[in-house]
Amino acid sequence: MRDMEYAFTVLASGSKGNASLLRGPEGCLLIDAGLNGKQLEARLAVLGLDWNSIDAVVLTHEHGDHCAGVPALVRNGRCAFLANRGTWEALGIDAGGRWQEWATGSAARWAGFSMDSFPVPHDAAEPVGVRIEAGGRTLAVVTDLGFTPQAVVQRVRGCGLLVLEANYDAELLRLDTKRPWPVKQRIANRHGHLSNEAAAELLGQVATEALGDVFLAHLSEDCNRAELAEAAVRGRLEVMGLGGVRIHRTSFAEVSATVRW
Repeated sequence: MRDMEYAFTVLASGSKGNASLLRGPEGCLLIDAGLNGKQLEARLAVLGLDWNSIDAVVLTHEHGDHCAGVPALVRNGRCAFLANRGTWEALGIDAGGRWQEWATGSAARWAGFSMDSFPVPHDAAEPVGVRIEAGGRTLAVVTDLGFTPQAVVQRVRGCGLLVLEANYDAELLRLDTKRPWPVKQRIANRHGHLSNEAAAELLGQVATEALGDVFLAHLSEDCNRAELAEAAVRGRLEVMGLGGVRIHRTSFAEVSATVRW
């Protein structure tokens, strides 16, 4: 990258694994590590990076689709791990002293990035969303939550870049034959995931003229379609007079577009 350039890329997103990369002049931050070692190495290589490129890993919660790559990063990397105590203890991995406790709701600074976290409602030990200021732009990662409390809305409002969960289409989830009813209930309850409609509703509460990019994240392969999620979100933005916002699709299968500033 050129001097003083920032870049954000979603390496993978979906029920099988989630990881995003934020790069800046002072370092590289991995937000979640839900890919196994081989997958993570391959996605980094697409961007011309390797294990040693990562300075720190932020973990939003301990579920495997967000933490599967932590053991490989412990073995192969030199990075620190930033997570609250509930997440790290639930994960149960010895990182040889490289875990830095980041208490929920507190501020942190790493490699030039100013960060804070906020609690989200999900069925994990101590799940959080994150908000990061980088190069004059504010971004937030909001995935794995069953509904959006006002505290979340307040932390996300006014961001310039938003990674937003749009996990399922309500009708496709209802018709799905692979998942038993209790699993469907877990997905749709207040500690599960956001539907396309709920994602659009959240966007309607937080989007301002500062918003330039939205990454649609954590889409279910069976119970959603990218075009349905995009239509729901784009429709809400257009009603708000924000039709120029760039919407980026993400998937588990491939690296997303990169946004630079």
